[in-house]
Amino acid sequence: MSATRNGHANGAATGDMIPTPISKRFSDIPSAIDIPVQGDQEDEAVEIDLEDLVDDPTELCTLFENERAARTYWMTVSLAYAKQKKIDHAIEMLNRGGNAMQDNNAKEKLSIITCLCWMYLWKSREAPRVAPEGGLVSEAKTKDYYLQLATSSLNEASRINPAFPPLFLGRGVLQLLKASLQAPSKAPGAGHVEQDKADLLKSALKAFDQASKVSQGKNMLALLGRARALFGLGNYKESLEVYQSVLRKMPDLVDPDPRIGIGCCFWQLRHKDDAKQAWERSLEINPESKTANILLGLYYLDASSRVPTNSPDFIRLYKKAMNEYTQKSFKIDKNQPLTCATFASYFLSKKNLAYVDTLANKAIQFTDVNAIASDGWYLLARKEHFNGNYELAADYYRRADEARGGLERGYLPAKFGVAQLSVLNNDLGEAKLRLEKIVQSANKNERNYEAMILLGTLYAEEVFANQYAASKEDKSAEMRKAIDYLEHVRTAWKDPKKNLSPDSAILLNLARLYEADQPDKALECLLQVEQLELDQIPASEHPAGIEDEAALRNALRKNLPPQLLNNIGCFYSQAEKHDLASQMFEAALSSCMRIGEKGEDIDTDALVTTISFNLGRSYESQGLTDQAVEVYEKLVARHDDYIDAKARLAYIKLRRSPNKEGPDAVAQLQQENSSDLEVRALYGWYLGRVSSRKKSGNVNEDPELRHYKHTLQYHDKHDRYALVGMGNLYMMAAREMRRETDQEKQKRSAGYTRAVEFFDKALQLDPKNAYAAHGIAIALVEDKKDYKSALPIFLKVRETIKDPNVYINIGHIYAETRQFSKAIESYDIALSKEGKANDPGILACLGRTWLNKGRHERNLDAYKTALDYAKKALEVSPDQIHFKFNVAFVQIQQVQHIMNVPETQRTLAQLEEASEGLEAAIVALDEIATHPQPPYPKADLEQRANMARNTQRKQLGRQIEKQKEYEEKNKEKLAAAFEKRQAELKRREEERQRALEQERERQEKIRKEREEILARDREIAEQRAEEERARLEAELTTDSETGEKVKRKRKAKAKSSGEARSKGRSRKKRAETDGSGDESEEERQPKKKRKLASKKESSKYKSAEIVVDSSDEDEDALERAERAIENHRSPASDADDASRADNNEDRMDVDNAGGQNDDEDEEEVTTTRTATKRARRGRVLDDSDEDEDQGEAGGSVNAKANGGSDASDGEPAAAADISMADAADEDEED
Repeated sequence: MSATRNGHANGAATGDMIPTPISKRFSDIPSAIDIPVQGDQEDEAVEIDLEDLVDDPTELCTLFENERAARTYWMTVSLAYAKQKKIDHAIEMLNRGGNAMQDNNAKEKLSIITCLCWMYLWKSREAPRVAPEGGLVSEAKTKDYYLQLATSSLNEASRINPAFPPLFLGRGVLQLLKASLQAPSKAPGAGHVEQDKADLLKSALKAFDQASKVSQGKNMLALLGRARALFGLGNYKESLEVYQSVLRKMPDLVDPDPRIGIGCCFWQLRHKDDAKQAWERSLEINPESKTANILLGLYYLDASSRVPTNSPDFIRLYKKAMNEYTQKSFKIDKNQPLTCATFASYFLSKKNLAYVDTLANKAIQFTDVNAIASDGWYLLARKEHFNGNYELAADYYRRADEARGGLERGYLPAKFGVAQLSVLNNDLGEAKLRLEKIVQSANKNERNYEAMILLGTLYAEEVFANQYAASKEDKSAEMRKAIDYLEHVRTAWKDPKKNLSPDSAILLNLARLYEADQPDKALECLLQVEQLELDQIPASEHPAGIEDEAALRNALRKNLPPQLLNNIGCFYSQAEKHDLASQMFEAALSSCMRIGEKGEDIDTDALVTTISFNLGRSYESQGLTDQAVEVYEKLVARHDDYIDAKARLAYIKLRRSPNKEGPDAVAQLQQENSSDLEVRALYGWYLGRVSSRKKSGNVNEDPELRHYKHTLQYHDKHDRYALVGMGNLYMMAAREMRRETDQEKQKRSAGYTRAVEFFDKALQLDPKNAYAAHGIAIALVEDKKDYKSALPIFLKVRETIKDPNVYINIGHIYAETRQFSKAIESYDIALSKEGKANDPGILACLGRTWLNKGRHERNLDAYKTALDYAKKALEVSPDQIHFKFNVAFVQIQQVQHIMNVPETQRTLAQLEEASEGLEAAIVALDEIATHPQPPYPKADLEQRANMARNTQRKQLGRQIEKQKEYEEKNKEKLAAAFEKRQAELKRREEERQRALEQERERQEKIRKEREEILARDREIAEQRAEEERARLEAELTTDSETGEKVKRKRKAKAKSSGEARSKGRSRKKRAETDGSGDESEEERQPKKKRKLASKKESSKYKSAEIVVDSSDEDEDALERAERAIENHRSPASDADDASRADNNEDRMDVDNAGGQNDDEDEEEVTTTRTATKRARRGRVLDDSDEDEDQGEAGGSVNAKANGGSDASDGEPAAAADISMADAADEDEED
């Protein structure tokens, strides 16, 4: 890069050391000056030491006025003052000098006035930007004040001589400084410059161009001014070129240093490493450069922002930025605005607010860059924000924002600070509005993730607050926004370029948002938090001797927060991963023990109690009842009032001993804690199990119902378990009611309505109560036959209520709506659930559905499948008489169906099998009719058996005889058809094998041809290699002195310098010559007439191109033609060639060969001659390619396109309805 080349140009490269450039500013000011005075002697003078001038220049001015000193003396002394940074004294000297020159020629004053203008410009750079607090604005000597004085001086000088060259440069600098004080642009988008500022910068550009023109391009300061103006206009690339041109023309220029500008341009062009090299070179030349020091400090600060704050690289880079560069810049100049702002930011991070105030005010006062002033206001705002002065902080944030344009442009950290103040003032609406604007205005590639985090957190907190509010509102939109913003941030963590560290708080908020609807994602967030916590555990705390990763992870979990582990365990338990849940609960208990041992101020007892109970529930779910009982008993021993643990113990006893200990334990628990709703729920469940064996006809007398009613009346009228329980009881009572008459149907419907009222009340209290919704869906089906409304409810609750009955009910609905395939699928899912593998009710439902499917589709196989399921249900429950009836019923239905099937679609074996089934059905119906409790009236069963015995048996017999006759009659036809079919299949197979064999032969032929081609190519290559070796050996001879083989020397033809440039022989022609003996190549490529294509620059020759017949194998003709061209070259063209070769050194490699010294060895001359001879050959083209000289690249593209296009060518019983329970939408399934 240019910065690197500049460094080599100005520093020590290979060879002698180049002295380090030094500043030439004020280098022409002598150390002392003699002022001639009037006296006795003619050469009497007063010597003034310019390196130790007096602090008050009044005496000097008086001396110069009395002695009528010349202009040069006034200016020399004033510049000596300026060299010592005493600008005010220099201005006083110039003013007194200008007054003393009033009577002289006006042009005598011109230099003084111009110098005075430059002093005012210097003072403007050092003056404060705004008036100090407490002072009068009219008396304040601000930047604008000195710029007005400079303008006045410049105008006065222009009246004397407007063409005075230094005035152009002064006018450009004046416009630059005025432009720096202009307000920033308010237009959105980066790089936009306000019109007034742009006009000033363009005026400055014009002035610098005039100064450069007057000096014929030798005024480097004018070029630097031009580069600075272009930089201000945002034209960084062109500005960089100007800075680099200055450095090339004047590499020893160090004050001002163009390397600073080069680095700034590189920085704006995103080449930060090149910027660093430029600034390092500047610092190498001038170690006391305050600007280079602070810029390098900012470079390392920026580098530290791209690494994690907890990494060693961050500490190294940050220390280097602050200690090595920023601190040094501050020592050199304590008023440097950029340095003050940087140090103020450092002290703000250290909470040293006193220094922040001082340094930030300095940055604001002395800068002429709006961005630095904005940084100063922002630092003051952060200080006041920290101190709690929110009103003052808001004002400073506003100023910081306006200093960078405000509104749509502005300073995002300041806008974010105002949003933070709105949150602190509890004005959440205003905060969200501001944050939304920040997020929306940001570029997609440069999102403001801090704003997204805060905005997502605000929406999340709004959702969480609504969850605990008395009156719930719909916060689904806020939840979506919260998840969207926080997930964007979470995704950005994966991008290493963004350098964002994962934040546990974001993941915990996401887990809470996902908890209800997407528990799997909530678990994923918590596991990510766990990994972050594990990564923060130092290696010194890792247990020794554990190599297994899983074991190490479990051992380290005791160092994690127990709340986190408990929550992860709860989500595992919800996902039915009880073994993992138990591990988490055990790790959480270990963490609580660690906290207790350390004596941390945390209520571990409450945590241990909750986690232990969860662990016991997890053991229960795994079937580890003894361990669960042990955990519950320990809990009760520690807290004898822990009712939840007592309830679980009573439940386990009831499961283990349902006749004695269990009921006693439940009754005792109910007696001791009759007001606890959980205990009352358990007792109601127990009553339901007991009273289910002896149900009375009147539901109001049911003890379970009376218990629930007592709970609602005297304990909690909003107890959802009691409401759902009462709804279930009313619904079961309505299901058992008779429905022959209209009055009975109306009474039954009223029972369902009563049940729905209780379910609806429970849903009002808890809209996500799946059991209440499930009850309503069942009522809709059983009472209203409203399958369409019930199905979506079942489908929604099937994932919540993990019960096979939900899938059974879904199957019922699909079966009723004749969607038999979906019904069978639902029944199969219910059958696959734990404990339901051989459930006779589900098997009976499957048999009924297959039977209906067979009827609907007239499918004999479906009848057979239905019979299989009916038999399987009977095998599981042989005592159930209705399952036996189901088998007989399916067998009779199968016979009835097969008799109507045409002879061509059935077989004799199937009819005989149906006959056997019919006989079994007759026997079964006779047995069922004699049963004490038959499923249907005895007369109906006997009638059906007689019909099967008398009618269907005879009909089936006739069908069997008919089928026998048909199969015998068509036996020969069937055999012939079978043979014909087999012959057709055999023929097709033979054709396929024949095609495969042909393909194999073709592939083998291609392989052999390729091998022959490869062998021939190898033979040709070996032959050419042998010929080349023979040629090389022929060129070697024995050296008479050493006896070694050396290349035969030829005497080179003397050439002029203009002939040194050689042209390479065309590769195409060489290949054609080398392969002249290859007959196969000549056969594949027919001979054509060819011509020698010449380059454009060859038009200066007398003969521009030579046409050669491609059939000429003798190369001498072409060589003679080349020598003829060389002989016809004019000396002027040779000289032109030589100069062009010098200017285009990198055009072709062979060009350099022609520039060798004529005094080199003859061997090198021979090589050069050979290269020259080959280079003379032009590119050989076919006659058909005459028009393609200008389009080789396009031709190759077209060839690829054509190749691409070529390559693309190529080839039930009534008892089965007992359980109605959860379902979904028809349209959704479709």
